[in-house]
Amino acid sequence: MIDKQIVERVVSGCLNDSEFVVEVTVTPSNKIGVTIDSDNGITIDRCVMVSRAIEQELDREQEDFELEVASAGLSEPMRLPRQYKKNIGRTISVVTLNGEKYKGNLTDANDLQFCVEFEEKVLVDGKKRKQLVTKKVDLLYTDVKSTKIEVTFR
Repeated sequence: MIDKQIVERVVSGCLNDSEFVVEVTVTPSNKIGVTIDSDNGITIDRCVMVSRAIEQELDREQEDFELEVASAGLSEPMRLPRQYKKNIGRTISVVTLNGEKYKGNLTDANDLQFCVEFEEKVLVDGKKRKQLVTKKVDLLYTDVKSTKIEVTFR
């Protein structure tokens, strides 16, 4: 089986300061999956460059493999704090490990947690009907099952 650490080393060596590795997977059947991202977005040319670098490092004569290099897509859940930081200001959907769901604006992110601002209808003292109130919740990355960017069309 191909060594995942070799692939990670090759990929990291190809990327510039604004680019980063989201995920590297290697299956027992030698299917290599590499997902990369950037603070400014990843082009197809950058994916091709990373793919070629991996192919040059690995020897198909020794061990055959299948390779897929892709950019982190909007439909994929965010995995790294750096992805949260680059998406501040966007609408996200969050599912926590205990089943809570939030949909709102990603307002802040650091290496340990992120903040979601959302609106919720609540009963306010002195009012007969529920009122729309803006709330914020800070969530630790370790407490989150998945976070996805919500695509909105304006």
